[in-house]
Amino acid sequence: MTHRVDDMPLPVWLPESGSGPGIVLIQEIFGLDGYLRGIAEKLAALGYVVAVPELFHRFQPGWVGEHDEAGIAKSMEVVGNLDFPLAVQDVVASVEYLRGLPEVTGGVGVLGFCLGGTLAYSAAVASNPDTAVSFYGSGVPDQIGALDQVSCPIQFIFGSEDEFITGYQKVVDAVPSHEGAEIHLEAAGHAFLNHLAPWYDEDAADRAWDQSVKFLARTLPV
Repeated sequence: MTHRVDDMPLPVWLPESGSGPGIVLIQEIFGLDGYLRGIAEKLAALGYVVAVPELFHRFQPGWVGEHDEAGIAKSMEVVGNLDFPLAVQDVVASVEYLRGLPEVTGGVGVLGFCLGGTLAYSAAVASNPDTAVSFYGSGVPDQIGALDQVSCPIQFIFGSEDEFITGYQKVVDAVPSHEGAEIHLEAAGHAFLNHLAPWYDEDAADRAWDQSVKFLARTLPV
C-alpha cells in the first residue's frame, strides 16, 4: 500500500498482525529495488510497520537501478541530483507520518543502507526517532562530531574492508563515549548485505543482520 507525504510516495508494509512499531527504511542509490523490498518484507515479518520514502521523487520518480557496472554508474549519476538536506527532511517527515498512523503502536525508528545509512544517522542528529540503525553510511565518519546530538539508541555497522569508507575508525573512536551508541564491524567490503550486488558477503550479511535484529528487539520491541 502506498501512502503519500506531501508529494512523496511512501510505500508501507504491514506486519501480519496489522500493527506494530514503525521503521522508516531508507534506500541505497538503487531506489526501491528487489533487495530493499526484501528487507521491508523481512522487517514486516518481525512485526514492524515499514515505510520506504521515495527520496528521488523530485527529479527521478520511480527510479530503480541495476546492480551491474552500467547500472551503478547510472545510479551514481542520479544520486548526484539529490539535495541532501531535503532528503533528511523527507526521512524526518516519514517518521512523523508513521507516528500518526493508527497501525503504528509504539515508537518509530530509522534504518538505512549506504546513502540510507548516512541519512539514518543525519535524521537521528536532526530529529528524534526512537532508534536508528546505520549500515555503512559513507557520510557518517565526517559527520560523527554531531553524535552528541543523537538522543536515541543508535547502531553503526561497517565493513572493515570497505574501500569507499576508509574513515570508519572515526566512528569506532567516537562510539564508546556516547551512551546508547554501538558499532559492529564485519571483515567485508561495502554494501555486503545486498545479495543482488557484486559485493554480497553471505556470512557477514547474516551476522550483521542478526546484530541489527537483536538491537531492534532491545530498542524498538514488538
